[in-house]
Amino acid sequence: MTGEETPLPTSDDHGAPLLPVHEAVEGTQSIVSFTMKSILTLENFYVLLGPLLTLLICLFVKLEPPNSQKMLGVAAWVFTWWITQAVPLPVTSLCPLFLFPMFGIASADSVAHSYMNDLVTLILGSFILALAVERYNVHRRLALNVTLLFCTDPVNPALLLLGLCATIFLVSMWLLNVPTAVMMMSVVTGMLQRLPPMQEQSEEVRKFCKAVILTVVYATPIGGMSTLTGTGVNLIIIGMWKSLFPEGKAISFNTWFFFGFPVAILILICFWCILCLLYLSKGTSRALSSYLGKVHLRRDLEDLGPTTFAEKMVLSISGLLIILWMTRRITDDIPGWGVLFHGLVGDGCVSVMVAVLLFIIPNMKREGEKLMSWNDCKKLPWSLVLLLGAGFAVADGVQSSGLADVLSGFLNCLQDTPYMAIVPAVCVICSIITEFITSNAATATLVVPLLYQIAITMHLHPLMLIIPGGIATEFAFWLPTSTPSNALGIATGHIEIKDMLKVGVPLKVAGIVVLSLLMPSLGTIVFGIHNDTREQLILMKENSWLVAN
Repeated sequence: MTGEETPLPTSDDHGAPLLPVHEAVEGTQSIVSFTMKSILTLENFYVLLGPLLTLLICLFVKLEPPNSQKMLGVAAWVFTWWITQAVPLPVTSLCPLFLFPMFGIASADSVAHSYMNDLVTLILGSFILALAVERYNVHRRLALNVTLLFCTDPVNPALLLLGLCATIFLVSMWLLNVPTAVMMMSVVTGMLQRLPPMQEQSEEVRKFCKAVILTVVYATPIGGMSTLTGTGVNLIIIGMWKSLFPEGKAISFNTWFFFGFPVAILILICFWCILCLLYLSKGTSRALSSYLGKVHLRRDLEDLGPTTFAEKMVLSISGLLIILWMTRRITDDIPGWGVLFHGLVGDGCVSVMVAVLLFIIPNMKREGEKLMSWNDCKKLPWSLVLLLGAGFAVADGVQSSGLADVLSGFLNCLQDTPYMAIVPAVCVICSIITEFITSNAATATLVVPLLYQIAITMHLHPLMLIIPGGIATEFAFWLPTSTPSNALGIATGHIEIKDMLKVGVPLKVAGIVVLSLLMPSLGTIVFGIHNDTREQLILMKENSWLVAN
């Protein structure tokens, strides 16, 4: 306030309005304009697009039985929101819980059961163990010890990269991709801090830094392919197979390992060769010899101090879990310890049982403190749990509504297509969808039911397409936005998108070739596809017909 009063308009001043009419109108217009801009956004259009597609399908698409029409509409709604991310992915994953009962596709109880089963408990238990590994820095000690095995004096860059690849691969086998990428990126960036600043680096050192960062970016998803718990995609594939064909033989942890591990090892070797060819030269060893070597790694290891009781217990519990997983069901002839419980115990039971031990065993640091507390579990991946549940619910709905039989009829044109022509095409399409449209877990949820129907139409065992197509959704190697590990790599400042394309394109091709060759050879043996294939296909078709009618 300045102390001066604003004169009021007098009765003689007819031109002065009592209220600031123009200012009010302008202000109102700006508010209206702002409101309209906030409403008419692309995000809000995507929100409306889901239910709009459902309405159009229910009004104009005529399918028999009627429930298949409703299921198609609900699937269009959910998939649209997943692809466009109009609402957060976990929120979209909750939609089947109310859409299925409202559209008469399934009861509320049956849909809810899809959100908590043995596979969901498997990921909860294994992720609690991963949090314990992270809490006690077990991953860093493991990484330094494994890398030390591959480090020589003078330093051999190719061998050092192989050691890093092996370390990250090993960690990613047992932890999910995101925590693995975060933890291992901190390990390798700490190693790179021994090198000169980026602006002072020679060409050889700069290329080596790029190779090291790319090792974390790509070895993480490659390692995750090898075990059932390495990534959510593997769990989605197995869960959907169980939902789509309950009468089929369940895929256990070690069954997946016997196929996934050789596939991942071959892809990892291809990746290491690509890195060495593109980023290492004859002068790299000489340029790095002053900064990297066994002495530096040993010093980092000594800084961690002696192995504590808590670290030993976490390692012991991790080893126990792996042994129990691998021996629950070994082969058809060697049943494993699971037979003692009449087949009632699953991999998820084991995972949760071992996780509970972490809340019982003391850590010997403070009196009364255990290895884990519930506060440490705040980072549990509930978004992935909900996505898995939604995927299983959609797979059940596709079968129970008769939509599976309808899709099979539309795909009859593929029945004479050669297998070796369709598999690479499926892998290419799945790997490109996951790059540009949506996450790998959401992509797997979208494509696995469709691949199941394509296989039935082609008179193939469904696993012949589901396994390679599902794994191919993990080949998100091109763009920084495709996966969190890609984004982490770009965020370090050492690599650019052109580096990802330079490595990602040949790596994707190598992965597709490996899957196309190993699935019809090793895959048929591991998954027992040649055994009673004809009878299984007949049963699958009869099952689809009975559901549809």
